[in-house]
Amino acid sequence: MEDAATNSGFGVLLDWLAWLFQNIAMAFYNLAYAVSHPQLWLDWSDKQSISRFVYYGGSSEFFFVVFTTVLIVVAIGMFYNRFLWQVVRLLEGFANTVGRFFAWAGLLMVIQQVVIVVMQRIFSRPDIVIGLGIPIEFDISWYAEELKLYNAMVVALCASYTFVQGGHVRVDLFYAGARFRTKKVIDMLGSLLFMMPLSIMVWMYGWFYLWRYLIVPNPSASDTLERMLTKSRALRWNVETISFSPNGFSAYFLFKILLVCLAGMIFIQAVAFFCRSFLEFKEGEGSSGKYLDRDSLDEGEEAYEGTH
Repeated sequence: MEDAATNSGFGVLLDWLAWLFQNIAMAFYNLAYAVSHPQLWLDWSDKQSISRFVYYGGSSEFFFVVFTTVLIVVAIGMFYNRFLWQVVRLLEGFANTVGRFFAWAGLLMVIQQVVIVVMQRIFSRPDIVIGLGIPIEFDISWYAEELKLYNAMVVALCASYTFVQGGHVRVDLFYAGARFRTKKVIDMLGSLLFMMPLSIMVWMYGWFYLWRYLIVPNPSASDTLERMLTKSRALRWNVETISFSPNGFSAYFLFKILLVCLAGMIFIQAVAFFCRSFLEFKEGEGSSGKYLDRDSLDEGEEAYEGTH
């Protein structure tokens, strides 16, 4: 009985490994085919092209293309550290650039809130009109609800930037007292076991959640490509314009887009953090913080660091 159970478990393992390597091998073909036939998924004047884009964006084929690319980059980087450091700098630079740009949404949010208060309390206006030629006119409640979008931009698009800057709250049970290389092992495991799976899960749910508010018939994660192409005959755009108040913000589909962006940027940062942790583990304590681009305060502002 034990031998039968062992053989059965070994057979399941072999089947799983065969499935894994088959999908990795097919990733090269799928990527080459997608790049060489962009009209099949980027020509959105064709309804079937839209359906293919929706399907493949949350498909196992797309996952294995990304997974295989990461495997190749990490494998090369294990032998050529200089190459992997450049990858880390590129990915962290992307997070910093996006985060520093969209952090200004916080200032825009404050300015818009001040304008709303002034228009309501001083001028007693029910709306705000912007423009010279063709004016843009929305109710005050529209601008008030739009403030949530600025806040969502800061949360979704600055999360990776904050991670690079070391600004996230960290619950420390034994990390601070651990040795340097032990910390790097913990960081690598955290990237592999928490950041990457979480970002993939959020992407899978967020991707189809987004498209259910953009097109009809509603796509489903369980739909096969053939079913998606069949449903594309009746496909039409149905962009969400529902708000929480009669004259409120009418572009809530943007929040769904930000959710997908958040998942993608967390995954990219997880790859960068894993690679950095691996390189620092390999090169030792002297490489800690190597090429790390963190914001610094100007002279005379040091006393305020960490107080806000």
